[in-house]
Amino acid sequence: MTDGTSQDEVAVAAAEPEAKSKPVEKASLLPPYDGPVLEVRNVHRSFQTGSRIIHVLKGIDMEVNPQQLVMLKGRSGSGKTTLLNMLGGLDQPSSGDILFSGQPLQDWGDRKRTSLRRKEIGFIFQAYALMPLLSAWENVELSLRMADVPRSEWKERVGHCLDLVGLTKRVKHRPFEMSGGEQQRVAIAKAIAHRPRLLLADEPTAELDSKMGAQVMAVFRNIIEVEQVTICMTTHDPTILEVADHVYEMADGRFIK
Repeated sequence: MTDGTSQDEVAVAAAEPEAKSKPVEKASLLPPYDGPVLEVRNVHRSFQTGSRIIHVLKGIDMEVNPQQLVMLKGRSGSGKTTLLNMLGGLDQPSSGDILFSGQPLQDWGDRKRTSLRRKEIGFIFQAYALMPLLSAWENVELSLRMADVPRSEWKERVGHCLDLVGLTKRVKHRPFEMSGGEQQRVAIAKAIAHRPRLLLADEPTAELDSKMGAQVMAVFRNIIEVEQVTICMTTHDPTILEVADHVYEMADGRFIK
């Protein structure tokens, strides 16, 4: 999921739900809105290669409501990652509209979309996207630094997020000292640290075995309840679909009815 933006910029059993930590005061880019977090209206996306035009998305319509876990299911090449990129403001439709909390992203400039990604969206990558020389604690702390969260709040928030994903005993470990499932849980803690409204995850269980994949999905369900975040993710793994609130199946750039 890249457009020249660095991964840090866009950058177990689940713990029992606990009291939420004190919200970070941050200037809101978005006016109050009680509708869907995301609305996608007749979105098309095409790319030109030489004299050839490739149609990747062909009339996509969807909604993602608050505090839902929504999955985009499809094989490689179905268009699901292209759609996920546009939901995060990393790419724009060739035609159609994408609204984030009621605001049309195509009307925003690059600077405002970048600010939206830093403050309101968390990204999780298939390959974890952790800084290899930083500990789990330092990786999560880095996301707060990049989101301009006051330093005085870092300790409490980092501890809360790592506890939420079940890693309180691994906070000093670096990525190469952790299993794949543990690295992915650090990536989740990092993605939610700045309290985004939306979490976008690109194949978050693809590199994990079925047991670790189930643990990651349990963490997702827990953070939806505790953090009141909305999650949209891509997958081609049929074993995890049952935990979703809604599944959109894609093939050849369209949703299968």
